Amino acid sequence: MSEIDVGFWHSLDNHKIQCDLCPRFCQLKAGQRGLCYVRGNHQGNMRLYTYGRSSGFCIDPVEKKPLNHFLPGTPVLSFGTAGCNLTCKFCQNWDMSKAREMDTLADAASPEQLAQFCTEHHCRSIAYTYNDPVIFLEYAEDVALACQEINVKSIAVTAGYISDQARPRFFRHMDAANIDLKAFSEGFYKRLCGASLSPVLDTLLYLKHETTVWFELTTLLIPEENDSDQELAAMSAWIMDNLGPDIPLHFSAFHPDWKMRDKPRTPASTLTRARKMALAHGLRYVYTGNVHDTEGSSTYCHNCGLRLIERDWYQLGEWNLKEGYCKRCHTPLPGHFETSPGDWGAYRLPIFMSQ
Repeated sequence: MSEIDVGFWHSLDNHKIQCDLCPRFCQLKAGQRGLCYVRGNHQGNMRLYTYGRSSGFCIDPVEKKPLNHFLPGTPVLSFGTAGCNLTCKFCQNWDMSKAREMDTLADAASPEQLAQFCTEHHCRSIAYTYNDPVIFLEYAEDVALACQEINVKSIAVTAGYISDQARPRFFRHMDAANIDLKAFSEGFYKRLCGASLSPVLDTLLYLKHETTVWFELTTLLIPEENDSDQELAAMSAWIMDNLGPDIPLHFSAFHPDWKMRDKPRTPASTLTRARKMALAHGLRYVYTGNVHDTEGSSTYCHNCGLRLIERDWYQLGEWNLKEGYCKRCHTPLPGHFETSPGDWGAYRLPIFMSQ
């Protein structure tokens, strides 16, 4: 599987090659790997070392991605590989995204096997997650193509840190995405993620104006880092002005992890404050996550205020949608909804492909 055609690179002088997949544009000597650790210079050609290998598989509720407006209540097969093209000090999946040992990739599965598995377990979608699927683009693309054949949807859970030239190929086979908008300042991205905000904003503009991909945003609020009123107001205003009022925004609670264990957990009150600010700026669908907050995690009609989808953690309750419209005032709810909600609930089912 490692001999696949890997794209987005070109040769340089002195036997080096340059990776053009993400804005880092790593220049690699023979035998050297990029910062992501999974793409490298193998005898003058680019190689993806994690094709067909995963750090784990699990069936989750789609709301855990999080996606609240895409096939609610249905099961999604989640998987990832190893490595990442960001260096976030607060990474919540650091055991996979920061992995440098290919031995962490215990399970192997071809795109066809993954598609078949979705059919056998009645998964309506498959999510490329745990680490950023941008860095295993070719594997994600082949899985998405195999899943298209059986009408299984593809979901990218990504930070959106991808080059202009690679962006169209990565998203062209995706049906939905959750973009991790980590903050709304260049300083935060540089200091805590080793990256830049502007390419992420370019990705959001691309998704909104040049694709039909359904996407939602998530921001992990970290105390005294990206939770100020000023930054939250600037983020909300930019989303409203550039993406419109119908893009769902999730504010999630941080817990100490990886290299930021000195920070306290995010208080629930911070999430509520952020949600109220975003709603006040005109955003219609703003959610809280990683806390128990039925009000903040439920969906309401922006026109009449009726609760359309009740959520208690990942368990769905009240359902007041009829063919994607509010039952009371008939206002459409943006997203992708089936006639009735799925009944997967909050169940999490780890999977071992080798068995």
